Amino acid sequence: MKKLFTLVVLITLLVPSMSYAASPTQNISGAAAAFSGGTVIPAPQGYDAYRHNIPRGNVQQISYYSTTVGKTRNAMVYTPPGYTTSKTYNVLYLLHGIGGDQYEWLNQMNPRNILDNLYADNKLEPMIVVFPNGRAMQDDRPIGDIFAPDKVAAFETFEFDLINDLVPYIDTHFPVYANAQHRALAGLSMGGGQSLNFGLKHLDKFSWIGAFSSAPNTKPASQLITNPSQTASQLNLLWLSCGASDNLLSVSQNFHNSLNSMNIPHMWYLDVGGHEGKVWSSGLYQFSQRIFK
Repeated sequence: MKKLFTLVVLITLLVPSMSYAASPTQNISGAAAAFSGGTVIPAPQGYDAYRHNIPRGNVQQISYYSTTVGKTRNAMVYTPPGYTTSKTYNVLYLLHGIGGDQYEWLNQMNPRNILDNLYADNKLEPMIVVFPNGRAMQDDRPIGDIFAPDKVAAFETFEFDLINDLVPYIDTHFPVYANAQHRALAGLSMGGGQSLNFGLKHLDKFSWIGAFSSAPNTKPASQLITNPSQTASQLNLLWLSCGASDNLLSVSQNFHNSLNSMNIPHMWYLDVGGHEGKVWSSGLYQFSQRIFK
């Protein structure tokens, strides 16, 4: 049965709480999380560390032709422990930041350890995870001036590469469910903005959306959501999280406030940290456990 989170995590931004170092059994900022009658528990120590003697997932590179860019592009794909083509899987598309590429998550945020550990603890639904290059242009390497206009524009162009080229490729080359109920989109910083911009525009493709420390490329919620009741009915989960000391916190907080004003069910989680990898690893840890359930 489709589960729509109907309550919002309300975080009070007090100066003392912004520097509060929560233990694994306490709530960030001391706030109660209102979902399924439980609480948002900060990621425990070692959640992203390599754990011995557990089944492992695999990572492979794929190449697909992008009609949007007019060239073959690459992405990385994580398949879970015990992966077999005789089963059908959910899909999470996980987007990087403005200075990264398809390797950023894998090289800096330990997603393989996070996912393998969660599978070992029976906390995840079976899914493959796709790490695209969200800079849709002829030379998509993060070199030179990463803030150059053509590179920033390429992050917007990626919407069409994702929808028209990458998703169809995954749907036809992997044993996945090819519908919104089994497809999620999430990302960090610039990728968080992309996830909101593209996901809320294409709810026929994605019903699970996560944004970790969204960057200023994030469009206003009022622009992305023109029919709040319809949007709410199509979403399974809309997750927002950010570090309490992030200098871009206002982007996520303003989006959260706008969602509240439109009565859009979502989860808002204020983590400990700034605009940094540990917050994004924590975002994946939290978000991945709540999708496809």
